This record gives sequence, structure tokens and C-alpha cells, in this order.
Amino acid sequence: MRLPRSSAGWTIGIFGILALLMGAVGLLWPETQLRMLGFEVPQSRATGDYTGTFMTASSMASFNMGVYYLLATATEWRPFYRFTVFFRLVTFTVFTIAVLADIAPGRFFTVALWEGLGAVATAVALWWDARRASPTPSNADGPGAPAGVVPAAGADR
Repeated sequence: MRLPRSSAGWTIGIFGILALLMGAVGLLWPETQLRMLGFEVPQSRATGDYTGTFMTASSMASFNMGVYYLLATATEWRPFYRFTVFFRLVTFTVFTIAVLADIAPGRFFTVALWEGLGAVATAVALWWDARRASPTPSNADGPGAPAGVVPAAGADR
């Protein structure tokens, strides 16, 4: 696995690793993850309680999402980075509403906050990377230099 080559890549890569790890925790120790999120974990579940099924499905989705984010990082797939900003802000909004409407416990807001801050961090990193890559008198390679291209790490050596 290659290290990210841009600031935005680092934000996506870090989120990918955490999504993958949290997915693995949910698959291996669902009760631990439920407690981390502030949900009650009863000694036994009633007939018709599909909490375990839901945990398996959402944890597998998180695990897969982590893989997708890491693939995007390895390939420096910038359109994906931009795509995630919008949808992570949507996720922040939906999760915040769930807490405010008492659908989810207050501790669940940490998930919303993680999504919102991650979206903002990626948006800022995308802006920063674009700004760094814009040709200026001090960093232009001359006429015809491609604008908006972020050089690979170590390209200046």
C-alpha cells in the first residue's frame, strides 16, 4: 500500500483505516461497538430482535467502505475525495437529527461529529492541494505546465 500523495489523500486514508478497523470490531465484538456508541446491551435478546443482524450488515459495510477509501487513497482518486465531502456532510446531518430526535443516544453524536469534521478536513485539504498545485511565479514549471496537478511525493528529488 502506497502512502497518500496529497493532504486530501491523508484525510481519506485515515478515514479508510478507521472505517476498516471499526467494521472489524463490529464483526468480531458487536457488543463492544454497541457500548462504544452508547447503546444498551441486554443479557439476552428477545425473539424478533435483529440487532445482531444489523450489526453484521453495518459492520461489513464499514469494513468494505474502509477498503474503498484506501483504494481511492492508493490511486489518488480525487473525484472520489470530492464526492465524499458532500455525502459525509449528509451523514453528519442525518446522524445529528437522529440524536436530537431521541432515535439514537447522545453518545452517537460522536459518529456524526466524526463524519462532519472528516468532511470539512477533506474539503480544506482539497482546497489546500489545489492551491499548492496552481502555477505561480515561484512554482511554475514554465509555459504549458499542467494546472491543478499535485506532484507525487518526492517528485522534487
